[in-house]
Amino acid sequence: MRNVHKLTEGAVLLAAFAVLILITMYVPVLGVVSNLFLAIPFILFGAKNSRMNAVVFFIAAVLISLIVGTLLAIPLTLTYGLTGIVMGLLIKEEKGRTSTFIAATLVFLAAVLIQYAAAIAFFNFNFIQEAMNVMKESLNQSRGLIEALGQDSSGKVVEQLEASIQLFETLTPSLFVLIALFGVILIELVSLPIVKRFGVKMASWKPFREIVLPKSILWYYLLTMLASFAINPEEGSYWFTALVNISFILQMLMVFQGISFIFYFTHKKGMSKSVPIIATVLTFFMPIFLSIVRILGIIDLGFDLRKRLEKKD
Repeated sequence: MRNVHKLTEGAVLLAAFAVLILITMYVPVLGVVSNLFLAIPFILFGAKNSRMNAVVFFIAAVLISLIVGTLLAIPLTLTYGLTGIVMGLLIKEEKGRTSTFIAATLVFLAAVLIQYAAAIAFFNFNFIQEAMNVMKESLNQSRGLIEALGQDSSGKVVEQLEASIQLFETLTPSLFVLIALFGVILIELVSLPIVKRFGVKMASWKPFREIVLPKSILWYYLLTMLASFAINPEEGSYWFTALVNISFILQMLMVFQGISFIFYFTHKKGMSKSVPIIATVLTFFMPIFLSIVRILGIIDLGFDLRKRLEKKD
């Protein structure tokens, strides 16, 4: 009887996934929305079944996606299916929300990288390189327009644009990490409230203001800064790319810590909830605020700023 129930539940969830993949593939506007719900059947099944059953469910979903969506549906199934299964299994094992989020991000990242490598290997298509070519072509057209108007095309604006394109290319690895992070954040925001309604119990996140990163991250950040000055690698080299990307990711973590402290401080002082939200928006739209918040995050981690404030009270 129990096996019959599992089979029925699996069949219903596979049917739901088939409908979602059909909408995503063939309904232009609605497909963008349904894309956000693709992980739900996998999370639900993983949260209520064993690992072996979850693997069988995933294989069945791949076969269904081939039938209803052809080969083009495989990337979606791979990304959302594996991520959803991992999230569901970790929820079942009662792992913390942080562990679940990190594991899901790593799986999402691996899926994206596999697809990127497969696109290059089998279809000779590098979407990063294509994007770079489009930006360079646009820059060349802009330079031609500037020259046609009788202006100097070697001005600061053009130089800044060229530097931005070069930086974008260098930060490609970080771009993949950010895609994975935001992908999992969207999955959690959309899927988990629905999953809870189906009786799946999961641990709650700490309030954002209480999140404190491990202090070791600060040491990694400082070591990266020292390595950058000590090695001073040539631009375009492997070490240059590695250090720039590691530094970028660690700087973003310092910004995250700084924003968390702002939420903590404003809550402690009884300020309006709009204050930290406005501060967060300014952080990402004004470079000066970004630098200040990053420094604030470094101070918070390095000097236990919250504990000092607690002692004062």
